[in-house]
Amino acid sequence: MSIAADFTSSLTWTDGPAGYTGVEATPQWAEEVRRLAAARNATILAHNYQLPAIQDIADHTGDSLALSRIAAEADADEIIFCGVHFMAETAKILSPDKRVMIPDARAGCSLADSITADDLRAWKAEFPDAVVVSYVNTTAEVKGLTDICCTSSNAVDVVASIDPGRDVLFLPDQFLGAHVRRLTGRDNIHIWAGECHVHAGINGDELAEQAQAHPDADLFIHPECGCATSALYLAGEGAVPAEKVKILSTGGMLDAARETKASQVLVATEIGMLHQLRKAAPGVDFQPVNGRASCPYMKMITPAALLRCLVTGRDEVEVDPAVAARARASVEKMIAIGNPGSGE
Repeated sequence: MSIAADFTSSLTWTDGPAGYTGVEATPQWAEEVRRLAAARNATILAHNYQLPAIQDIADHTGDSLALSRIAAEADADEIIFCGVHFMAETAKILSPDKRVMIPDARAGCSLADSITADDLRAWKAEFPDAVVVSYVNTTAEVKGLTDICCTSSNAVDVVASIDPGRDVLFLPDQFLGAHVRRLTGRDNIHIWAGECHVHAGINGDELAEQAQAHPDADLFIHPECGCATSALYLAGEGAVPAEKVKILSTGGMLDAARETKASQVLVATEIGMLHQLRKAAPGVDFQPVNGRASCPYMKMITPAALLRCLVTGRDEVEVDPAVAARARASVEKMIAIGNPGSGE
């Protein structure tokens, strides 16, 4: 038995309401994670909002759609998706022949949970001729009832591609929907009143206070945030120079981080994103608009959970093949429009 394998046999992970604990992200842990992944012919994917240790051990880090597309191309038998449940479902939809696992199946998403398949069926019945546009942050069943998916970076292009005479049902994020309505000028877009509780909690008052305290900083704002409208208002009123306000997806934030000339950037999104931003531009001071904006579901993917998944082969994510086929079609329609950019 290798030193790393012997290390694993000496560990005991503990199950609790906030996830699996009892294992620290030590160099020995990292060695064993890599050994087990190689033995399983598994690729480890980590979302940008994961704990730094999980991001650093992953083979690929990014947004959910980009990672799902990487999973589809990976020469691997298994995909270990360190993210929340709908993301692992999306990977399974695009990789039906691979085994997809999530280190803790309880890692859900308040935004994806804000609309069910039954909710969408009832909404579609009210607007039978409408085109349904779903953000990728939705369950497989909802994607399967969708005409075309979108990401935060291409939502405007997706909606703009639809006949202006057709009603649009946009779901589930109300803040992203408001952003799309504002930029397209459509008055026939109906928006579901869903939200990510973490992004919704980053409010305009906090943003205004931070912007006033750091007048030279750029502002990177995710369109899911409750403060996105406030950011544009501040720019419109001249309280913040318009060129400093950037409404960006997570992938867009990384691109902007590499290009910014600012010495400091205020970031309005889940705080896990700061780790990747600081790696992308180590000379820039990235600070959160709200330092409490941490997703408890993302943080359920702990070092203990990842090790448990690799040792036990749990938890596998399954999607009904018929649902997966319909969902895959809605994603492929989006890709056909052009570069889907960032997943969220």
